[in-house]
Amino acid sequence: MRLPRDLTGAQLIRALAKLGYGATRQTGSHVRLTCGLPEQHHLTVPLHDPLRIGTLAAILAAVADAHSMTRDELQAKLLG
Repeated sequence: MRLPRDLTGAQLIRALAKLGYGATRQTGSHVRLTCGLPEQHHLTVPLHDPLRIGTLAAILAAVADAHSMTRDELQAKLLG
């Protein structure tokens, strides 16, 4: 599945909230998200507009690995 080219950091944070991620702190234009399920996982998302493709791919790969699913499954669940 192709990654969206116009996704912003704020939109990604809202999408990750569906999986239980919540903002724990913010430093400048970067937000630290934490999810407690299935185990505690931390993630930093930049509030850039739009996110770079490599950054988005790395974030989705880390989330998919933490939730034991493929990146395509995660992308379909989050971004539709």
